[in-house]
Amino acid sequence: MTIHEELVSQFEAYLTESKRFEEKGIKASGMRARKALAEIAKLCKERRKEIQEAKSGEDA
Repeated sequence: MTIHEELVSQFEAYLTESKRFEEKGIKASGMRARKALAEIAKLCKERRKEIQEAKSGEDA
């Protein structure tokens, strides 16, 4: 699975868990939503690095 696909998957998980937390008040869903957000932040950094490396490779 590519980083892009993982980002999409984590965002979908975030949306699902956030909705459960907001609508039903399920505290565990709030925790899972926060975990998904943390994973998204990590994946964003990795993806930015990939893009920068690809960009730098083209300039060379």
